[in-house]
Amino acid sequence: MIVSRPQPGLLDRLYIRAILSGLRITLRHFFRRKVTMQYPEQRWAVPEGYRGAPALVRDQDGHTKCVSCQLCEFVCPPRAIRITPPGPDGPRADRPNAEKTPLEFEINMLRCIFCGLCEEVCPEEAIFLRDEYSLTSSRRADLVLGMDKLLEMGGVHHDRHLKWRRKQQEAEAQEEFPVQWPIPAPPAARRSD
Repeated sequence: MIVSRPQPGLLDRLYIRAILSGLRITLRHFFRRKVTMQYPEQRWAVPEGYRGAPALVRDQDGHTKCVSCQLCEFVCPPRAIRITPPGPDGPRADRPNAEKTPLEFEINMLRCIFCGLCEEVCPEEAIFLRDEYSLTSSRRADLVLGMDKLLEMGGVHHDRHLKWRRKQQEAEAQEEFPVQWPIPAPPAARRSD
């Protein structure tokens, strides 16, 4: 079967219809409200629960909350966290209820995938994910953040046990399922005497 194709007219060969169609779309959008954000003057409003760059925090007294337990280092999937514990002859912790603080703590932001596992596993609530999404540098070495820079980024955390209170509220808000004890046997398994 032979399909006949119509020959394009003069307007189609000169692309005048295509140009007019494009101009019509452009004029339609020209008078609409602008939605483009003028970054960096305007910043995106970060939603609740956003997982940004991790940072270390200090307690109300200005002491380092990290106790060098290394759980965040062990749980980190891309191995972006590196902690050097003080060892037996290392300096003592700077707060009274802590046994030790790390000699070195660094996070390689080039490797970090912002998964939030480090924040979840920290028993001391020493590491938090901030709402910062703009991490830029002209050198790769500047994105390997040491303990001083991480503490500067994190600041002071005033509310103790915020994470555990939130977890408790989430658990209380869950629907409770009735449990019968002892669990009755299925009808087929019962013996008839």
